[in-house]
Amino acid sequence: QHSIILLLPFSLARASDSCDAMPKQEGRSCIASIDPISFPAETLDPFLFCVYHKDDYPAGDGKLQAPRQGNGADFNASAPYRMYHGDRVPGFPQHPHRGFETITATLEGVIDHADSHGNSGRYGGGDLQWMTAGSGVQHSEMFPLVYTEQPNRCRFFQIWLNLPAAGKFSKPAFVMHWNEEVPRYHEAGATVTVWAGEVGDKKGLPPPPDSWASNPDSDLAVWHIRLEPAGTLIIPAAKGGASTNRAVYVVEGTAGVSGKQVPRLNRVVLRAEQAVELRNTHSEATELLLLQGRPIGEPVAKHGPFVMNTQQEIQQAFSDYRRTQFGGWPWPSHETGPTFGTRGRFALLDQKEELPPSFRPMRVKLKDLKDEAFNGRLGTRGAYDMNSGRFVVTLDSDEREVSLKEANLEAVD
Repeated sequence: QHSIILLLPFSLARASDSCDAMPKQEGRSCIASIDPISFPAETLDPFLFCVYHKDDYPAGDGKLQAPRQGNGADFNASAPYRMYHGDRVPGFPQHPHRGFETITATLEGVIDHADSHGNSGRYGGGDLQWMTAGSGVQHSEMFPLVYTEQPNRCRFFQIWLNLPAAGKFSKPAFVMHWNEEVPRYHEAGATVTVWAGEVGDKKGLPPPPDSWASNPDSDLAVWHIRLEPAGTLIIPAAKGGASTNRAVYVVEGTAGVSGKQVPRLNRVVLRAEQAVELRNTHSEATELLLLQGRPIGEPVAKHGPFVMNTQQEIQQAFSDYRRTQFGGWPWPSHETGPTFGTRGRFALLDQKEELPPSFRPMRVKLKDLKDEAFNGRLGTRGAYDMNSGRFVVTLDSDEREVSLKEANLEAVD
């Protein structure tokens, strides 16, 4: 099975009434339409654009590089993997944005991020980065082949979320939601990763302050839904009722949506005022993306990396970018897509570094080592190397640094 990229550019049109699926409320189906995902396919206001990346990168060469060189615009959907705009490391080197937000929600793999304000990070394997481009930012997103002894599969969604006119010139910002802290809801063979919004007793972590999602009336939700064989999930009616847009994208497997079998690479637009049942009656797991929100309802002018309300504002964005470079590029001139070796996940924001819970420094006791002289020694767990899967531990006894697997470390108070 080849890798896929789903390009789902924006549309402000509401879905047509075209399906007679059950259940019905006052004679209306909870399904408004079922459409194959084509190139391009539509998303609904307040969303602008969505990509499902699925790249089967092979083992790396020790320099984070792929076996082949990119051509600068490698989007071949039939290939096992793509280089995108990257040269030897796949990804998207230095490029600008203004007027919207990016939600990069990972499932597998590693992403290295850097921006024109000196911020940076490495995330993946369930982490989410939510960036408000606002008044303007340059950034890079690279997909380094960190592992040399195993494949480097990379799977994630990037979702573009619009900003209302009042927020298009807000201060650029980003937040990192670490995999260990992202809420997950479980129900009858279903797992919902709550990247935004809420389901059951689970509520998504806070978005950036100027996000449309920070508006309590936005009714915004972004979920990854995994249905195991025979799994079911009831999606409740949206709080915003019929004024909320809601759609699910079937990206892996086949999903039963209110009794209709919907195969992979289809979008189902739902009437958000009604609850809907998802069911997997097949032998393989099914995965879906849910995008929901009340529409911003403002004019959209879009050109390349800029999303504004008028064409005049688009022209101003290009002019401002040529004049200011949105803060310039603080990285070495040859590093249009900085990468971070084999170090573990981190986020550097406004000169402050944050680590995910499972990578933070902690007091440990050594155990189960062949050299029994080391068992029982105390130390401090430090940096993590992704390729070797080992932590650096500084021993209390002589301040010697040793490299150890997590299985050989026991947390102590």
